[in-house]
Amino acid sequence: MAKGLFDVECPCCQAALKIDPETRAVITHKAPEKPPPIEDLAAAVAKLKGEAGRRDEVFRKQVEAEKSRGAVLNSKFDELLRQAKENPDVTPPKRDIDLD
Repeated sequence: MAKGLFDVECPCCQAALKIDPETRAVITHKAPEKPPPIEDLAAAVAKLKGEAGRRDEVFRKQVEAEKSRGAVLNSKFDELLRQAKENPDVTPPKRDIDLD
């Protein structure tokens, strides 16, 4: 390895990079090894079926969260309204446009 070069892993593609700090340039780039292609078709089909089940579960959870979202927002609004009524002397913060 040349003097002054340092190794960095690319956060995007996980490639090994050697960088020269003086020129701030990438000197070498070594791409990571790719996984082997699918060897067993039955295993690949089983994996895809498992992913479909996982997607359905995630979708169901998101639908449930969306259904309860209105109740959560109403609860937050009621709590903040109660706090505003308890402290009527607290004024809202000045906006930038109000300072002119």
